[in-house]
Amino acid sequence: MSRAAPAGLDAAEAASRLARHGPNELAARERGGWLTLVAGVVREPMFMLLIGASAVYFLLGDLEEAIVLGASIGVVVLITLYQERKSERALEALRDLSSPRALVVRDGMQVRIAGREVVPGDIVLLREGDRVPADARVLEASDLTVDESLLTGESVPVRKRAAAGGETGPFAPGGDAGPFAPGGDDLPFVFSGALVSAGHATVEVVSTGARTQLGLIGGALQGVAAAPTPLQQETARFVRQFALLGAGLCAIVVLLSALTRGGWLEGLLSGLTLAMAVLPEEFPVVLTVFLALGAWRISRSGVLTRHMPAIETLGAASVLCVDKTGTLTQNRMQLARLAASDGTLVTVEAAASALPATVHEVLEFAALASEPDPFDPMDRAIRDVADAALERTGQLHRDWSLVHEYSLSSDLLSHSHGWRTPDAGRFVVAAKGAPEAIAELCRLPAAAREAMLAQVGTLGAEGLRVLGVAGARHEGAAWPESQRDFHFNYLGLVAMVDPLRPTVGRAIAECTSAGIRVVMITGDYPVTASAIARAAGLPNAGDVVTGPQLAAMSDAELAARLQSATVFARMVPAQKLRLVQALSASGEVVAMTGDGVNDAPALKASQIGIAMGMRGTDVAREAADLVLLEDDFDSIVKTVRLGRRIYDNIENATGYLVAVHIPTAGMAVLPLLAGWPMMFFPVHIVFIEFVIDPACSIAFEAEQEDDGVMRRPPRPRTRRLFDRRSLGIAAVQGLSVLAATAGIYGGLLALERPTDAARAAAFACIVFGNLGLILCNRSRTESVLRTWRRPNRAMGWVFGCTLAGLAAVLTVPAMQRLFQFAPIGATEVAAALAAAIAAVVLSEGVKAGAVRRSRAQSRRTA
Repeated sequence: MSRAAPAGLDAAEAASRLARHGPNELAARERGGWLTLVAGVVREPMFMLLIGASAVYFLLGDLEEAIVLGASIGVVVLITLYQERKSERALEALRDLSSPRALVVRDGMQVRIAGREVVPGDIVLLREGDRVPADARVLEASDLTVDESLLTGESVPVRKRAAAGGETGPFAPGGDAGPFAPGGDDLPFVFSGALVSAGHATVEVVSTGARTQLGLIGGALQGVAAAPTPLQQETARFVRQFALLGAGLCAIVVLLSALTRGGWLEGLLSGLTLAMAVLPEEFPVVLTVFLALGAWRISRSGVLTRHMPAIETLGAASVLCVDKTGTLTQNRMQLARLAASDGTLVTVEAAASALPATVHEVLEFAALASEPDPFDPMDRAIRDVADAALERTGQLHRDWSLVHEYSLSSDLLSHSHGWRTPDAGRFVVAAKGAPEAIAELCRLPAAAREAMLAQVGTLGAEGLRVLGVAGARHEGAAWPESQRDFHFNYLGLVAMVDPLRPTVGRAIAECTSAGIRVVMITGDYPVTASAIARAAGLPNAGDVVTGPQLAAMSDAELAARLQSATVFARMVPAQKLRLVQALSASGEVVAMTGDGVNDAPALKASQIGIAMGMRGTDVAREAADLVLLEDDFDSIVKTVRLGRRIYDNIENATGYLVAVHIPTAGMAVLPLLAGWPMMFFPVHIVFIEFVIDPACSIAFEAEQEDDGVMRRPPRPRTRRLFDRRSLGIAAVQGLSVLAATAGIYGGLLALERPTDAARAAAFACIVFGNLGLILCNRSRTESVLRTWRRPNRAMGWVFGCTLAGLAAVLTVPAMQRLFQFAPIGATEVAAALAAAIAAVVLSEGVKAGAVRRSRAQSRRTA
């Protein structure tokens, strides 16, 4: 009863061929090296400003300042290169994970590997929805049709057949396309990049990589630059507005300084200092680093990010539409009950002993209707029990051969296998499928049909998945076109259980506390779906909508039912699309899981499409935004938590950036307006930039999520990153530090302290205030005292290095001269620290007030 499957390559031979032939991938676009990255840095505005300031100092005869600024250019280059490489390494790791998967036979076992690891000689198993990983010869095929439009431009799928003995290669000598080029029906080869639209096959790889037909075409699939995400577009607009404002201020400062203080070079230096203080070059860095490393962090939780906008949207997800099998459950079906048509019902444990004849026949034909070398979990569950039970009775039918198959279709949810027996011209046909489909095939009378469905309902209420089993005989060489043409006899039922994943209950409870609805969509019976939903802890588990009921609903009726229903049973893929569209129309942000070819439209229509990585088809993975490397509901919830954390950290970092530029720019302008000596010079801005850049790209990105991140409702999808509330809080924070710094500087000047001493104290105040702003912006909802207890090693390094650098410039004579500081005592340092702390306390008070108002508003609207 089983077909001999090729053993495939062994691991050592596969590794040898991979080394000899190279990875199975097209030539990638040339990536820039270090020189390309450096050239990119040279074109950055901050780099040009530093060069300009260094040139002005040189013209003024201040060689020491010119040399220091020149050296700082090298440091800026190193920091930028570090950020770029960090992001690039994360993206390279994701690229390796995102390589299309292939199911191959290695060492006699089926294993799923990255498509780039496929080598000539590999045995590959193709199923509906798979993307063909390499050019290959068809060894066995069942109703195989392939969409080769990527290669031929023809959208109609073509049939494939098994290769005859002499058909050994798809190419003529010399590598030119031979008689087996893509296109046309009944050819024995499949080609890299084609899509299996129906059936399944076993194929042997002939050519990989650049030697495939796709490779010969010339790399038509090489990367196209991705469009900017909505968050990147919003940030770009903000940066442009900020830069235009800064340019206007710089021009005014140059003119005022030159006209009131004399000397155009000094005025130009003041303008360059202000430009460096205002320039918001960190915003694009934050998005690049945070999104790249965020996708890498998500991949460590078993989820691959295919489209970056999904990371932005995760925090706004309000509905999770999930499949039952393999997502909420373990997708490890176990045969639990066997029921014969005469009413006999036994547990699977009884299969270990003698079975009643009628039950024995049910198990025998259920196994015959399953794949001989099963991949489907239900087929595996049946075969595991049948192989053991039928081995004892000698009824495994090893001398029978599978000669014909009838596939499951949308109008008849059953499939059949035709077997040739040792008796010449006699065939046995075994069918299994949905009980109502089997009842139709067997043309059961009304009473028998009702009795069968009543037994199905009883088993389904226990959370069991029930399939009907039937058998028929056939004689003659010609096979009928349809399963309906046989005279099937109803044999009985097989009932299987798919245990819930242990983490599902906790994960669903976490979703509920986070304001996220979980909607279960399944092809199972309503009673089975409801039982699983109750066991998983889904609210309103008894409120079930079936596929036929949904088909009969108007859009308005469906919208009303969606307010309470959480279980949708007996659903077909086309109805999933309607569900997603209805939920989106009601204002929900929908995350949708899917695995099949027909799930692709629903995945595309949802705001966050999530494909199953283990059992999902390539089509589903290509249509999705995220791919689960392990088909586990807990991975989805972890991803939502990480998505909220990433977006929160982007908000925190951008809030800090807005706030920190205010005192820096303010102290570049205020002395000019107040008639004070200049406080800031380019070297001071460079020092502060060396605090800002690591804080943004390292410290904030590494920040852990707030304790209550999953105890708050989803972010409204209309909320902007730079809204009035966030900009208002950032403005108060920045103005507080500006007031503290101006108070220290102006106060000491009023007390007739030397300008260099006042400058040193004010600089200490702005550095302390800068560190305070980092603490204030670690969370938008939690206080500094609460976040202080949350470890962040990267932030500790930023604080330590900053304070060490501040101590050096305040105490080391050479550094004092460079920064134009005079020695100051503990009193001035304490005053600067106290002023910065006062600014932090004020900022925290404003933040706490905003949080209270926001929570009160949420309670009113709830």
